[in-house]
Amino acid sequence: MNTHARRRRLLAAAPVALVALVAPITVGLTATTAVGAPADQASTGLAFGAPFYTEADLTGDGAVDTDDLSLLVAAVGTTSTDAGWSDVAAADLDGSGTIDVTDVAALSQRMLYDDGAFTLLEASTVDIQKAMASGELTAVELTQMYLDRIEAYDDQINSIITVNPHALEIAAELDKERAAGGPRSMLHGIPVIAKDNYNTVDMPTTAGCTCLRANQTSSDAQMIENLRADGAVILAKANLYEFAVSTTTDSSLGGTTTNPYAPGKTSGGSSGGSGASIAANFAVIGLGTDTGGSIRIPSSWNALVGVRSTVGLTSRDGIVPLALSQDTGGPMTRTVTDAAIALDAVAGSDPEDAATALTDSRRPASYTSFLDADSLDGARIGYDPTTIGTNATAQRLFTDAVADLEARGAEVVPLAITDMATIQTWSSGSTNEFGHDLNAYLTKFAAPAVPYRSLQDIVASDGDYLPALAGTLRTRSLVTQETYDAWRTQHDGEIAFGRRAIEGTMDAHDVDAIIYPSTSGPTGYSSGSNNRLSPFSALPAVTVPMGFASAALDGSTSDGAPIGLEFIGRAYDEGTLLGLAYGYEQGSLNRHAPALFPELEG
Repeated sequence: MNTHARRRRLLAAAPVALVALVAPITVGLTATTAVGAPADQASTGLAFGAPFYTEADLTGDGAVDTDDLSLLVAAVGTTSTDAGWSDVAAADLDGSGTIDVTDVAALSQRMLYDDGAFTLLEASTVDIQKAMASGELTAVELTQMYLDRIEAYDDQINSIITVNPHALEIAAELDKERAAGGPRSMLHGIPVIAKDNYNTVDMPTTAGCTCLRANQTSSDAQMIENLRADGAVILAKANLYEFAVSTTTDSSLGGTTTNPYAPGKTSGGSSGGSGASIAANFAVIGLGTDTGGSIRIPSSWNALVGVRSTVGLTSRDGIVPLALSQDTGGPMTRTVTDAAIALDAVAGSDPEDAATALTDSRRPASYTSFLDADSLDGARIGYDPTTIGTNATAQRLFTDAVADLEARGAEVVPLAITDMATIQTWSSGSTNEFGHDLNAYLTKFAAPAVPYRSLQDIVASDGDYLPALAGTLRTRSLVTQETYDAWRTQHDGEIAFGRRAIEGTMDAHDVDAIIYPSTSGPTGYSSGSNNRLSPFSALPAVTVPMGFASAALDGSTSDGAPIGLEFIGRAYDEGTLLGLAYGYEQGSLNRHAPALFPELEG
């Protein structure tokens, strides 16, 4: 089956994937029963949130359930001029005059259940929305549960810089809105932890530096604004390596973040606070940024799904930059489903970020449409043997991963990535771009209380930054405009070359993705250089849990620490990567919560 045929099959299977996503849901609310509804609604026989939960009732039983979803899936493609339109018109929820995947997704959000007590640990967005729809859970209760976990456990890993003082108020308003008219989206009431280089109007944005402790911006980063518009609760800001400079997590403001699976060892970086906090179940979704590996390294070392999107799929406006030629923001989650839901929210064009100009024409209606448990059946996936490395844990788990992929129907083939050795020798833009890009950020966004308006000002301060960064910041502050201009011309050419090399390799071998260990080993070992492939090509990459190190099986000194499997693909083809990662995730189920952070009693 060729690549384009496989893509058509994945898209055709999208409604089936959505059915699989919500199939376990059973109905708990009807038009005459309102579990957890206000007394006045119950007394009048109105459903909680009506008409949101009843207007798409196609079977006439007073509830939106799997029967309605099955009927709608069978009608995908029906238009307003077709016979039988009247049977499904109520579920044309986007008013397009055609039943499509968007309508199926919207109807699935209106399905309710009554499955008993809610369990927080490892809860997904879908789990939470079902519990909220049934009246079993509110956004305020959920937010408080996560705040309690941060209070009880974060002193062990030190992942959070700031907790949002308004989080419970925001959650309460979202509960009122849900009661009045239903949720805005799958993210309604869902707590999110953002890396502390994303602008937030209700918490300072520091990049971990004491020099920016007073940086209370007057606007949100575009990605944060998108999440809030979908009803997310921005719960806290996570620690990072200061200014996102390194692959560990240490900052003058936030201190050192450690790994929830391997006490005393690094959580990775630079988005290590986001990684550790989501791994420890402090929120549902984390946001990281990735210049050279800063989403995927901590995701690999914290058993998370991490998405480094095509540069330009998400806006960088309002994010403290490291190197805009390579910077991109994305989700860090415990499941592929949550990553797809989050990416739906944060992807999109932004006039303030020219790199996003193509996004709206290249993104699908929903990344969740690719979440097909059978996505690996007929897929063709390549790997370059030189990317596996010599670490015994990485070798064992990669061998297991290939077997899992093949067991799910994929053909996994060896190949040689064109010009791999050349790509691996290139330097990151962080040296020559950082001062230029940071100065532009400070000019546009820095709060009046911040005493610095340039990297040069910060370097000239009385050590108002992480001492270990003194030499790095000084060197980067001396880069001239002429050096920056010459570098960008050269580096933009390198990135274009890298994209042609990797996409050309994929085309030559007719593969849907290329895989490799996300890091060369678990935490305690080198992060390796595989993470360079995506930023040096601007291509998307998704990492997903591959398993855990074992002292008994591979002699690892990081016994029980996780490592990830990374999928890299073509530009703007995040949907295919998420679909393949979902198939692998569902077939392997490699993630488990860190044992040191169990459910809180009571």
